Amino acid sequence: MPTPTISELTLADDPAHWEALGFALDGEQAQIGAVSVRFAGARAGHGILAWSLREIASTELDGLPTSRSEQAHAERAPAHPNGVIAIDHLVAVSPDLERSVSALRAAGLDLRRVREEPTPAGAPRQAFFRLGEEILEVVQEPAEVVQRAGGPQRPAHFWGLALRVADLGASAAAFAPHVGSIRPAVQPGRQIATVKRSAGLAVPLALMSVPEAEESR
Repeated sequence: MPTPTISELTLADDPAHWEALGFALDGEQAQIGAVSVRFAGARAGHGILAWSLREIASTELDGLPTSRSEQAHAERAPAHPNGVIAIDHLVAVSPDLERSVSALRAAGLDLRRVREEPTPAGAPRQAFFRLGEEILEVVQEPAEVVQRAGGPQRPAHFWGLALRVADLGASAAAFAPHVGSIRPAVQPGRQIATVKRSAGLAVPLALMSVPEAEESR
């Protein structure tokens, strides 16, 4: 069976905020790598509103708003003026990781691994799904958050994005002063920098260096 891939993301954000950070827009959309990103405006809701996927067996993804796409796979777009070349991964959060993993696998998503180590933010476990060039990282909420938020029956939800850049130092300079310091990423051999709230984005965003294997091409 073909591997599901991401066709489009819809964000509840103002396109002008992204354009001000050096993204090349076509109206209310931008293509980042092979993914179309549509900006629905800040009044449309919060954060990542939805995504559309090709080649999925079901749109029931444990609460992640999903539609089926019939669009052909796009060629990767040129780098944006700020150096962003692709979406590295999306982050979703679940109060019940096993339940979410089961639903995602049933829809045809390719589970690559489950990491049984805490993140710097305290998430105890993460599952990683490959969707073509991009990764979906599903993070287990810490137990105290699950209890405080009303228990594990709640659905999973999208949280943020990590974007791949050709030169992290140059991209950090392009995003300045709205970016934190460059630091080692969880992924071996890679670096990351977090975009600050002062950028005015509705979605938590990070910039990541390319994997070492890609650097050597």
